Amino acid sequence: MSEPAPDPRMQSLINQLRPGAVRTVKVTGFDGADVLVQLVDADGEEPEIARIPRHEASMRRMEHPSELFEVGQEINAEEIGRWREGQLHLSARACEIPALRSFLLAFERGQVVAGTVSAVHNFGVFVHVDGEPDGLCTGFIRVPDLTWGWINHPSEAVEAGQRITAEVIIAETRSGQVTLSLKALLEDPLIRFADQVGRLLTGPITKIVPFGVFVQLAPDVVGFLHLSELTDEPVETPDRLVDEGELITVKVAEVDLQRHRVRLGAAGGADRT
Repeated sequence: MSEPAPDPRMQSLINQLRPGAVRTVKVTGFDGADVLVQLVDADGEEPEIARIPRHEASMRRMEHPSELFEVGQEINAEEIGRWREGQLHLSARACEIPALRSFLLAFERGQVVAGTVSAVHNFGVFVHVDGEPDGLCTGFIRVPDLTWGWINHPSEAVEAGQRITAEVIIAETRSGQVTLSLKALLEDPLIRFADQVGRLLTGPITKIVPFGVFVQLAPDVVGFLHLSELTDEPVETPDRLVDEGELITVKVAEVDLQRHRVRLGAAGGADRT
C-alpha cells in the first residue's frame, strides 16, 4: 500500500512561507510602527515605495522600529508579497542575521538532520540543530510531529539533552526556525492497519469527549467512536455510559490515511473476517 498523499492545505502553507527574493532598500520614514522603504536595486525604474510591517522589522524586542533604523539607512529585506492595492511588503528580520539566513537556506524539505533537544514544552520541542550559528536554537517540533501515537505531553516522546534525528518540514527565514518532524522517519501505523476495515476489535477507551470516545486498537493506533454509535437512547455525554480504561468492542468502519483517522462503528453491524 502506498503512503498517504501530502495534505494540500499544509503544502499551501509551506509555499507561502518559502523564502522570497532579497531586495536592497533605503529607509525613507515610518508609518505608525511600520517602516517605509524605497527600493534601490531596481535598474532604470522609478524607485518603488515598499513597507516593512512592525512584526517583520527585527527579531529583537523593541518599542518602535526607529530604535533600530534611521532615515537614509540601506538594508536588505526579503520579499513577502503585495498588499494594500499592490504595495510590496518586506521582511527585514529575515535578513537580520546573515549566518542564520545562510544556515536556513541550506535546508530542503525531506532532508534528514540531527540535533539535541534543548527544551520540552506543552506546545512543542526546541532543538539545537547540528551546525547552527552559536547562541541560537533553530529547530522546533510541533506536538503532532513528535509521534504517531497518542501522548498527553511531549515529555512522553523526548527529553532535554536527548540526541535525535528528524526530517525537515520547512526552514523559515522570517521566523529563524527550521520545523522538524520525528514521526516522518517512522512508518505510519495506519498503513499496516488499513486492512482491518470491517473487523471487530476490542480495546480500552483512552479518552472520553462530549461527542464520543477514543479507543486504543493497536500500538499507536486510536479510533473514534461517535456517541450515536454507543446508544440509541438520548444521552448528553458518553461518560454516562462508559468509563476511561473500560474495554469495548467496536467495528473498524473506515481508515482515512489522508487525515490519519480511524472511524469506528457499533460492534453489532461488523462483518467478522
